Amino acid sequence: MSEIVPTSPEGASLHAPVARLLRPLVRLFVARGITFPALTNLLRELYVNVAEYDFALPGKEQTDSRVSLLTGIHRKEVRRLRGAGAPVSAVPVAVSRTSRIVARWLADPTFTDRAGRPLPLPRAAEGAAPSFEGLVAGVTRDLRPRAVLDEWLDRGLATVDGEGRIVLAESAYVPKGGGEPQLYYFGRNLHDHIAASVANIVGEAPRFLERAVHYDGLSEELAKRLEARAREIAMEALQQANREAHAACETDPGGSHRWNFGLYVYAEDVPVAASGETA
Repeated sequence: MSEIVPTSPEGASLHAPVARLLRPLVRLFVARGITFPALTNLLRELYVNVAEYDFALPGKEQTDSRVSLLTGIHRKEVRRLRGAGAPVSAVPVAVSRTSRIVARWLADPTFTDRAGRPLPLPRAAEGAAPSFEGLVAGVTRDLRPRAVLDEWLDRGLATVDGEGRIVLAESAYVPKGGGEPQLYYFGRNLHDHIAASVANIVGEAPRFLERAVHYDGLSEELAKRLEARAREIAMEALQQANREAHAACETDPGGSHRWNFGLYVYAEDVPVAASGETA
């Protein structure tokens, strides 16, 4: 049984923005069958894990009593849930392999035209000529290029043109269908966006760039036109960032850091509430 701990005034100020943030997630939970009791169990575990690892005092052992005080969860529950280890974000092998090959195809001048568009590639080529086999071999030696190609063709990530060349499909940029790749990026990208926003709130000064351009009261036609144009601008920025990062990695010694540059575009029809305010 959990102890009831009142929310601080500072915490109370987060209620409205957190409710807005969680609403689309709750919609997903209900749609995918994650019940409230199941979510409660997950949140309880996360509260204990975050308090145990993110709020430990330097040079002091984190006790059950302090974790209980921080979380409002009874000490017996804290004792049962502690020790799971700090969460590690493991990238699914298929996702990692595919994203690295696509990133190289979009960034490496060997595999792009003068405008930076991915070239159609023959399956194999002699010498240093660009080919799909060369593209895959430059990323991984663990899989045969033919196996990668068969998988991509089956998933619609690539097609074969009339000359027998392999063409990168637009769907390769954005995993979809609710499968493992899409769910992985769902968790990673939302985590990073929220983590950047949280760091800007709790830090002494905003560190991360987190901005948006937004207009309300638009016609449906204009909203769709702006959405389409924003997609074009976003893809140009992502492709430029990918090219520069790919080139920089060629001479980087490597280390433990990671970097993520993300963009989103969203539009919706906002109904007017009875009070006259937008819902």
